[in-house]
Amino acid sequence: MSNQMWGGRFSEGPDALMEEINASIEFDKKLYRQDIEGSKAHVTMLAEQGIVTEADAAEIKNGLDKIASEIEDGSFTFSRSLEDIHMNVEARLRELIGTPAGRLHTARSRNDQVATDFRLWVRDAVDTIEGQLRELQTILVEKALAHASVVMPGFTHLQSAQPVTFGHHMLAYVEMLARDRGRFQDARKRMNECPLGAAALAGTSFPIDRHRTAGLLGFDGPTANSLDSVADRDFALEALAAASISALHMSRFAEEIVIWCSAQFNFVTLSDRFTTGSSIMPQKRNPDAAELVRAKIGRILGAFNALSVVMKGLPMTYSKDMQEDKEQTFDALENFMVTLAVMTGMVADLEPNVKVLKKAAGSGYSTATDLADWLVRALNMPFRDAHHVTGRAVALASERSVELHKLSLEDLQSIDDRITQDVFTVLSVDKSVRSRLSYGGTSPVNVRKQAKRWQSRLAREAK
Repeated sequence: MSNQMWGGRFSEGPDALMEEINASIEFDKKLYRQDIEGSKAHVTMLAEQGIVTEADAAEIKNGLDKIASEIEDGSFTFSRSLEDIHMNVEARLRELIGTPAGRLHTARSRNDQVATDFRLWVRDAVDTIEGQLRELQTILVEKALAHASVVMPGFTHLQSAQPVTFGHHMLAYVEMLARDRGRFQDARKRMNECPLGAAALAGTSFPIDRHRTAGLLGFDGPTANSLDSVADRDFALEALAAASISALHMSRFAEEIVIWCSAQFNFVTLSDRFTTGSSIMPQKRNPDAAELVRAKIGRILGAFNALSVVMKGLPMTYSKDMQEDKEQTFDALENFMVTLAVMTGMVADLEPNVKVLKKAAGSGYSTATDLADWLVRALNMPFRDAHHVTGRAVALASERSVELHKLSLEDLQSIDDRITQDVFTVLSVDKSVRSRLSYGGTSPVNVRKQAKRWQSRLAREAK
């Protein structure tokens, strides 16, 4: 039999294969809340404009509320033959209230309806993610304050470079997450326009009030061009792009946690809450949560790439290809929410092994730059000459298998006789990090200032 929703033009029902490729209800039923809220706003506006009666509008809204309750309590039956969430809701509405249900679709199309539903879902996801990022920042700032003076090695090329503080390292991710939040906030501003009322592609001849509908749904206003309204999926692409960059940051952090938890580094400890054991090796404590966070970037970036490929060749306006926009977006953004929740839990759980970190901070001649800087300041030596002298000191320490601060004054004076006992004031890791007072530097004083600044800012933003 023909589909009752659009069957006037067709005398036969779709082939089973056509139904298989065409139906989207298995995944777009996630949009039920947005679909129902959009329909309630639409019929409210229709009644206010005198396009439908107040009585019909009231029946429609009551029916929609009943459908929402059925979906939430699990008693609603979704039908694949009805293709999507819109037709499933409308068919049930007709069962519940009869003829008035047919008036709901006045002055709209499934094209602007799905564009609105999807935009509302993505907006909700972005709001959730932005809040999760702020929560993770808050936990990182607390860690930074608690461990502002804990020294650890700073790396370049994963080689020991200069001593830094654990608190400073935590604040680096706070800054990354601030940029991530900014990208989501910017994306939200652009997506917060309402497509509803653009109808199929050309607008409608009914005297609708699109500003009213937009306001009822919390949008800043309606979209300005009906063609663009139904053709646009930039809002999903922007959200996925922002999520991809942020997931990349989470992956980098997770990689560090994996390295730090290894027996060879032993920089931090994670509790049983975020580690697992081995089925054969009883001594193992595997950082599986961090490893899974590290892997999530694949599916999130994959969703961005997939949707980009779907959209790249589409002419104006709506094409059925765009049905492929939702499933991967749902998957990517929901997985990113899980990623952020897990990362927040891990960071709260994470404890630095202070003695191990301090010992590692002093290895690899990490205060060599401090020696070079001292030569410049104390002896007025050109930096390139100081670099050369320091290199000779490192070579001597390496030859004797000792760290720089273990060389004697006589050893250092054998390289340059102007070096004095004062040089040892810069060769310990604690003095090294305390000296890094330049704005953005790793000194504990700076870390505490920056952490307290972030605490105040995050508290304001949470209100």
